[in-house]
Amino acid sequence: MQLLLLSSSRVNNSDYLAPYMPWVKQALQGINELLFIPYAGVSSSYDEYLLKVQQAFKSTGIIVSSIHQHTNPKTALQNAQAICVGGGNTFHLLYQLYQLDIIDTIKERVTRGVPYIGWSAGANIAGISIKTTNDMPIIQPASFDALGFLPCQLNPHYQNFSPEGFHGETRDMRLAEFMHLNPTTPIIGLPEGSALHCSDNKLTLLGTAGGYLFQGGTKTVLAENIVLSDMLAQ
Repeated sequence: MQLLLLSSSRVNNSDYLAPYMPWVKQALQGINELLFIPYAGVSSSYDEYLLKVQQAFKSTGIIVSSIHQHTNPKTALQNAQAICVGGGNTFHLLYQLYQLDIIDTIKERVTRGVPYIGWSAGANIAGISIKTTNDMPIIQPASFDALGFLPCQLNPHYQNFSPEGFHGETRDMRLAEFMHLNPTTPIIGLPEGSALHCSDNKLTLLGTAGGYLFQGGTKTVLAENIVLSDMLAQ
């Protein structure tokens, strides 16, 4: 599989996807057209979302179309040179994928080598399930089961900041609850500016922000460029 899973669409006050474009261009070498999946978008139209992504990809010369423009989503996926899934609300994204019955089609295409790029919610669904998303469940998908490209859970936008006077759960507290009920399932926390790259069965953590592995009640710091494939196979 060829995966590029980005924690976020921006880093600090950057332009949309700009910090990640060197990785994106490398992942899409030889690709002329890209199929975008905008279903995580809720507060703006899919046309508006597509335009934002097209502008971000302008420097690549790649033609970006959206699956919502196609009469038959499955046919669009079958013809796609690469698949790109944007961020937004993970529950709404997965709901739409199940409604359109395209989960298996995406799996089939990506496991056969079609490049997959996702950020935020689009990265989240590459794991086993969306049970470690940060999003509010504004709609109920048919299942929490996701694409399962990686044998782990993902937590994009990872941070454990707790403002003074805040009495809600921190991110680590929420992930600890998941570990309590799922002690053998690994979770990769991706701070903004980091990404996971999978190629030729090798999974690598990109970005100077590093990352974190949560499993069995333990939190482990992950360094930039660490290879995670062997860790997740244990």
